[in-house]
Amino acid sequence: MFVVYLFLVFFLIIFSIFLVRLFLHRTALIFVLRKWGEWIEDRVHVHQHLKIPEFNENCQQNQFYQKVSVYVNSLDSIEDSDFTNLFSGKKSSDIILCLDDDQTIKDTFLGARVSWINKIERNHRSFVLKMKKKDKRRILKPYLQHIHTVSDDIEQRRKDLKLRINIDCNWRSLPFGHPANIDSIALDPDLKNKVKSDLETFIKSKQYYQKLGRAWKRSYLLYGPSGTGKSSFIAAMANLLSYDVYNVNLSQVSDDYHLNMLLQQTTSKSLIIVEDLDRYVAEKSTAVTSSGLLNFMDGILGSSLCNGRIMVFTMNSKEGIDSALLRPGRIDVHIYFPLCDFNSFKSLASSYLGVKEHKLFPQVEEIFQSGATMSPAEIGELMLVNRSSPSRALKSIITALQSNGRSSGGGKFGHQLISESAVSSPDRSSTAEDAGGVAWKETVVPKEFRKLYGMLRLKTHKKPGSINHNHEMIER
Repeated sequence: MFVVYLFLVFFLIIFSIFLVRLFLHRTALIFVLRKWGEWIEDRVHVHQHLKIPEFNENCQQNQFYQKVSVYVNSLDSIEDSDFTNLFSGKKSSDIILCLDDDQTIKDTFLGARVSWINKIERNHRSFVLKMKKKDKRRILKPYLQHIHTVSDDIEQRRKDLKLRINIDCNWRSLPFGHPANIDSIALDPDLKNKVKSDLETFIKSKQYYQKLGRAWKRSYLLYGPSGTGKSSFIAAMANLLSYDVYNVNLSQVSDDYHLNMLLQQTTSKSLIIVEDLDRYVAEKSTAVTSSGLLNFMDGILGSSLCNGRIMVFTMNSKEGIDSALLRPGRIDVHIYFPLCDFNSFKSLASSYLGVKEHKLFPQVEEIFQSGATMSPAEIGELMLVNRSSPSRALKSIITALQSNGRSSGGGKFGHQLISESAVSSPDRSSTAEDAGGVAWKETVVPKEFRKLYGMLRLKTHKKPGSINHNHEMIER
């Protein structure tokens, strides 16, 4: 009897372990059941196979095979393949998954399941597409278009970007390595999100534009004072879209015909940039005529060559510019880049100094509210050269903003402040400054400030009972 009892206990333990293991591996059980279901379905439905060889009958490389290879190897379901190769990408941190020979991968499109097999026969590679015969008429054409679109987008993002400038009627190419991204630009967050959404929607809208009978192109005007981030924003656009940049220097263009030839030599899915357009128009410092410039922006040639191109023009101001140059169709989106306000300042402080809150922020905000301002480039430079001490950086900005608020030529003086402060060492120890010393004054404050500070101290010593507000603000 005791032996039977032990046997029952042992059986219950084994059965319990089996149930626990089955519960823990329920995903594996579901996977097996799904495989059985697909096997049964394959036997019930009639399938058709379409072969995409690597080379055509003339031993020339089949371009569509390359697109299918890029597309198939980008599918998430490649991880379900029985055997997958891992390769390093262009960057050391990139890992690329590639389907091995004679392996199958699943895909779903418009509710229909299809599969790809990477075949190799007599040293000839091919992809074989397998789909239900009843789905072929419904999904084949849009599925192949989908493969083209996805593979083109992947290749676009993988390529090394180029910056091209026009010299002697030709484009000269340079590597484009600007690190800017839209999130790091000191601009209203809602506006940045809208622009980012607009760009991402545009690059996916080729068929929509074709349906409307419109050229697939987009144009932007970035305008505002110098140093507000327009050029950095262009670089961020290029990085976001993985677009090459064509920077058109109108002073190097001999005539309208030359400008059209340069446009013809640009590639699809690229950024075509004309900076300081207002200066060219006002000073007439280019041989290009007004009609030639208008045709360049939205003429027949530009529209026929569009194919995903984006044009970006920059100006300091729209005042005095012919409205015909800025109308919708020539310029689709206008984006104003203002001088720095307190919100932009906080964004810069977070990026440059890693500071989201600081005891000096209320004082900075008060000065901004009084009407003083500087460009993001000026404030960013002061933060850069004083990055070892956030307190010193903020004090230098307070001093510069106060000077701009008192001086009628504030913007010019701000540039002078930056150029003089840039020669100081950014890594000087902040110990003395944080203890109430004067190290920050010596590293970031020009001679004009030190003279003013000395005069204020002299007056204070002459009148012991008085409080000098200007002196107090400089000391803070």
